[in-house]
Amino acid sequence: MNARDVTVGEGEHLARSIAAGPHTMTADELQPIGSDTGPTPVEFLLAALGSCTSMALRTYADRHSWPLDRIEVTVRFDSQHQIIKDVRLSGDLEPAQIERLLTVAGRCPVQRLLTRQASIITVPTVLGMTHKGRVRSGRDTHLVAQSSDWNEDV
Repeated sequence: MNARDVTVGEGEHLARSIAAGPHTMTADELQPIGSDTGPTPVEFLLAALGSCTSMALRTYADRHSWPLDRIEVTVRFDSQHQIIKDVRLSGDLEPAQIERLLTVAGRCPVQRLLTRQASIITVPTVLGMTHKGRVRSGRDTHLVAQSSDWNEDV
């Protein structure tokens, strides 16, 4: 999967400035927790799924010269915390084309990433650490802390 590094820096309160290549965005939480200066992280996740789905559909339809006039994707969580993806297609499409496009909609790279168990590796870098933990040097650098030293609710 080709992607640029995404860097997230702190802004005011919970607002975060996001840089992806030459693009900048702001993430925040809704009021009263945050200031609502940008989409929430969960909204960015849903936007990634919706935009990836739409791009995959457009690419496929264009490659096959199908008369797909418009694509609109709405993504939300339901009360059981499942992601619901509404895909609306308009154009003079045959039933077989619609069926194929709906299959393609379920195979975009972001959906594949979300539906398989993705590994997330956190690499700590601690600068000017004043915490009770310590940094050990050797072949690898590790952050050493006891669980009581950190807020486990985060």
